[in-house]
Amino acid sequence: MHVQEWLGTIPPVSVYLLVGLVIGLESLGIPLPGEIILVSSALLASQGHVDPWVVGVCASAGAIVGDSIGYAIGRRGGRPLLDRLGRRFPKHFSAAHIATAEASFTRWGMWAVFFGRFVALLRIFAGPLSGVLKMPYWKFLTANVLGGIVWAGGTTAVIYYVGIVAEPWLKRFSWLGLVAAVLIGLGSFLVVRRRAAAAAKAHEAAAPEADAVAATAD
Repeated sequence: MHVQEWLGTIPPVSVYLLVGLVIGLESLGIPLPGEIILVSSALLASQGHVDPWVVGVCASAGAIVGDSIGYAIGRRGGRPLLDRLGRRFPKHFSAAHIATAEASFTRWGMWAVFFGRFVALLRIFAGPLSGVLKMPYWKFLTANVLGGIVWAGGTTAVIYYVGIVAEPWLKRFSWLGLVAAVLIGLGSFLVVRRRAAAAAKAHEAAAPEADAVAATAD
């Protein structure tokens, strides 16, 4: 069963609680599909099953509270915490991922916390890593609150209005037309990718010749 269909089978209050809980746990540092739950709930709101305002508020609250708890855990646990997370969730907390996130946070500080909310990998790291790196809490809290509200509220609003606009159009087209549109889009993507690959090979083939000409000139 599709996530959105499953959410439609449970009471609205359960949807609100689930949105806040899943996003909160993801923000805390546990790799869960918070964005999928949020998008599915926003689409459900566009169909009138739940209130988009409540979805947005619950998502924002979950993001802010989860990140704050993650910050506290990271500050107390330090780098050994990242090592334990790496052993438990090697796919998400590998040494390479940690190094990438740490470089981003060291360079950008508050902006990494704010914009990290929009990137799946950094969204998981934001709270714990900010605590491990001892970012001043007022800076973290400011970026956390603003990022949580903009990401959760913005995502809910965009998906909600897209769902409202798209629903009448989807009703007008048959499934055959929808499949044809998907196939056309996929075919265009494959053509573009093939041309890009050919251009890359041509560039690689031309590089040795250019080097040889330069060496002869020297």
